[in-house]
Amino acid sequence: MFHNVLWKTLGFVGYTVQYGCIAHCAFEYIGEFVVCSGPSMEPTIVNHDVVFSERMSRHLCKIQKGDIVIAKSPFDPNMNICKRVIGLEGDKICTSSPSDFFKTHTYVPKGHVWLEGDNLRNSTDSRNYGPVPYALIRGRVCLKLWPPHNFGTLSESPTKRITDTPSDSDSN
Repeated sequence: MFHNVLWKTLGFVGYTVQYGCIAHCAFEYIGEFVVCSGPSMEPTIVNHDVVFSERMSRHLCKIQKGDIVIAKSPFDPNMNICKRVIGLEGDKICTSSPSDFFKTHTYVPKGHVWLEGDNLRNSTDSRNYGPVPYALIRGRVCLKLWPPHNFGTLSESPTKRITDTPSDSDSN
């Protein structure tokens, strides 16, 4: 009897480990569900919206301007941020914060992206902490899942800050 209980317990543990490994790989390499908080992406994503962030684009270096990404915060590695990609490496970004009288221009260095929230008046983003290393990007947000009446793909930037650079238009 003890022998049967032992084998059933080991079998259960084995299946649990297998399914745990499958779940880990799915969340690490395919995507994850994220509950967003804070006002920085309003009106596109509001507090408590649930989105799906896919991870394949990050691994294949297919992040583009206009994409909304989930990234590790440059200030706190235990916190994730949700922002829109405004510039890629080599892009010239016109920056200013509400307290700046003059606009300045910044070039996004190699291996970095420029991230901003859609709610420019209430967002801590690259305007505060500078370009973000590509390695901090965890995934690209591709779907809004909750609330149900807003289910679907995400809209373009309400700030209209994303423009093609001359190098982008030359390649078309």
